[in-house]
Amino acid sequence: MRIAAAIALVLALAAVDASCQEISGQVTAVADGDSLTITDAARRSYRVRLQGIDAPERGQPFSSVSKSALSKLVFGRNVVVVPQKTDQYGRIVGKVLVNGRDAALEQLRSGLAWFYTHYEKEMSSADRAQYLAAQRSARESRLGLWADARPVPPWQYRRNRRRFG
Repeated sequence: MRIAAAIALVLALAAVDASCQEISGQVTAVADGDSLTITDAARRSYRVRLQGIDAPERGQPFSSVSKSALSKLVFGRNVVVVPQKTDQYGRIVGKVLVNGRDAALEQLRSGLAWFYTHYEKEMSSADRAQYLAAQRSARESRLGLWADARPVPPWQYRRNRRRFG
């Protein structure tokens, strides 16, 4: 049974990747400040990573605050996901819209995620500009993680954990 479910998930993700069609569904879980699960009308579940941001990892300052903020914004609500690609963990990476609001942009505005510039070329120039401006504004206002004198970006935190284990 698990093999059949895994095959169905891979086929669904391949279809999403190939077509890049929007997916609508209700958010049924929030894993952290940049990842969630939605379930569509046909009861298919999709793990989704918000495009363009990287939120604090578990164990980092503001991790639980970031997750809580995303939960308040999207949990139990209907969202639209505009897929960009599938990542190495099988998650759909895309823009998540709740009532027309970009969830990733809201996380940046609140100072609860970093603009993930490593992948900025995968975004539209308009989104890049908005995300950069939102991060700059949050940083200047010392909102969220920017209240720390030297917040450590999640990609650096992950690299240090791998290095020093």
